[in-house]
Amino acid sequence: MKSEKESKCNVDEYVEVFGSKWNLIIISHLWENTLRYTELQKRMNGINAKTITTHLRKLEEHAIIERKVYAEVPPRVEYSLTERGKALLPVLGAMSEWSKKNPLLKMTDSEANGKTEI
Repeated sequence: MKSEKESKCNVDEYVEVFGSKWNLIIISHLWENTLRYTELQKRMNGINAKTITTHLRKLEEHAIIERKVYAEVPPRVEYSLTERGKALLPVLGAMSEWSKKNPLLKMTDSEANGKTEI
């Protein structure tokens, strides 16, 4: 049986990957295709270059994605899922199915502002 410390470390590792909406979006875009940096960035609305680069590097550190650099001018870089990254696909599929069956509850404006109507 795992100690509480070991379990917490495992949770921390999962949160590192799944705790970021950008990581999940990157993985979902690479689900079926190998993409160049600019193609990936175009598919991800609302993300700036620094943010996408930071998340790509973090996913690469965790061996979730692979970065392939071609010795061309101009340089060409492609990203794809590794075998470890592909192993996440059933988990992401299950999360997607769960979200379809259990939509998040939306708060009304008055609830968001701390007001309760009677």
